[in-house]
Amino acid sequence: MKSFVRLFAAMATLLLLSLSAYAQAHEGHLPLTDGVIKKIDLPAGKVTIAHGEIVNLKMPPMTMSFKAKDPAMLKPWKEGDKIRFRSAEVKGVLTVYSIEAAK
Repeated sequence: MKSFVRLFAAMATLLLLSLSAYAQAHEGHLPLTDGVIKKIDLPAGKVTIAHGEIVNLKMPPMTMSFKAKDPAMLKPWKEGDKIRFRSAEVKGVLTVYSIEAAK
C-alpha cells in the first residue's frame, strides 16, 4: 500500500510540473519585454537581445542569446531594432515565442 501511495504521489507531482511548464510556455500568458536586437544567427535560429527585466523568468536586465521558436520569425529583423518580445524557458532552453516592433 505504501508503494502505491508513493507512486501516486510521484505521478501527481510530474503531472503538476508538466502542467506548470505548459502554462508558462503558452504564448498568450507570457508578458512582453522590451529589448534591442544585438545579433541574429539565422542558421542557428538564435537571436541576441539586450533586454529589460523578464518578469516570468525572474531575470534582471542583461544581454543574452535566445533560441527562436520558429527561426523564420527572425528574418524581418536586423541588429539595432527596438522590439518587444515574449519568452519562456522550455526544457532548459530560453526561447523567444514572438517579436514585435516597439512602439
